[in-house]
Amino acid sequence: MKAVILSQLGGPEQLRIDEIPTPEPGPGQVRVRLHASALNRRDVWITLGQYPAIRLPCTTGSDGAGVVDKLGPGAPADCLGREVVIYPAYDWGADPRFPGPTFRVLGMPDPGTFAESICVPVGHVFPKPAFLSWEQAAAIPLAGLTSWRALMTQGAARAGETVLVTGIGGGVATFALKWAVALGARVFVTSGDEAKLEQARRMGAADGVNYRAGDWDKQLAKMTGGVDVVVDGTGGPAFKGCFSALKPAGRLVIYGATAGNPPTGLEMAKLFFRQARIVGSTMGSPDEFAAMLRFVEAHRIEPVLDRVLALDEAVVAHQRLLAAEQLGKIVLRHGGKTT
Repeated sequence: MKAVILSQLGGPEQLRIDEIPTPEPGPGQVRVRLHASALNRRDVWITLGQYPAIRLPCTTGSDGAGVVDKLGPGAPADCLGREVVIYPAYDWGADPRFPGPTFRVLGMPDPGTFAESICVPVGHVFPKPAFLSWEQAAAIPLAGLTSWRALMTQGAARAGETVLVTGIGGGVATFALKWAVALGARVFVTSGDEAKLEQARRMGAADGVNYRAGDWDKQLAKMTGGVDVVVDGTGGPAFKGCFSALKPAGRLVIYGATAGNPPTGLEMAKLFFRQARIVGSTMGSPDEFAAMLRFVEAHRIEPVLDRVLALDEAVVAHQRLLAAEQLGKIVLRHGGKTT
C-alpha cells in the first residue's frame, strides 16, 4: 500500500511517499481502508524533531476516516463494511480525569493514518456521521477531541456563558468556536490576522480582537464585559491578558503553549479573589470522543476545511501548516482530485 514515510528529521521536505506492506489486523483489531486523513501540528513538529521520543522511520497522522475492510480474530462480524471515524490515541486508561502512563497519540511510534490502510483496536472505530463527507469526518478526531475536552469537560462551558478562544485559525481553536456556538455560548476570539477574525465572525463569533494591538486586552474587556471560559493553546505574553479577562468563577483552560511560557507571573490576588481556576487539558478519552460525535450529529456540525490535498501532496500540506496559513483543517484525500 501507499504511505507517507518519515525516515529522517529536517522538516516536511523529508517526507516520502513509499510502498509498504498492507497491514493485517491482529486479535481484537479491524483494518480500515482510509478514504481521508487530516494534519495536526504534532505531525509537523515530528518532522522537525520537536516532539519527545521520536522513532524513525514512521508513518505519522492521527486523524482518519474510512471503511472497515478486514477483521482480526475476535472482532465482531458486523463491523465489516462499516463507515468509521478513528479514535486518535491509545491507552487513555480507566480514570476519566487524566490519561494513563502508556497513553499515546496515534501515529509515531504506532503506525499512523497517512497511509491507505491502518489496523486499530475494534473499540477505536466509531460510526461516521452520515451527513459528513469523508474529508469532513477525517478532520474531526484529534483537534475536535482536544477542544471538546478543553471546553466541555475541563472548562464546563454552559449555554449563555461567554467564551474566549485564542489563536483562531488552527484546528483546535476552530473546533472550540464551533462547539461553543452550537452550545449556545457567546464566543469571542483572538488572532493576529484580520482576515481570520472576519471569518470567525462569519462562523458565529460575536467579535474578536487582534492580539498584535498594544491594548488588545483592554479592547477585549470592553467588548466582552468579562469571560466565563478561556480556551487557550498559545500561552506566552498574551496569557496574562487572557487571565485578566476572567469573570468571578471563571475557568482558563490550557491545551498548548505555541508562544511558550508567560514572561511574567500571575496576579495572585485576582486568582483567589475571583475564585478563578486554571486547568490543563490534553486530548480526551474514548467516552468523550463518543460524546463529541453525538454532539456533531445532534447539531449537524460541519468541520471547517482549509484545504483538501491528495495523499501524494503530503509535503505541501505540511508546509502550509508549518507556515500557519490555514483557517481550519488541512485534509489529505486518499485518491481522487484535490480542492
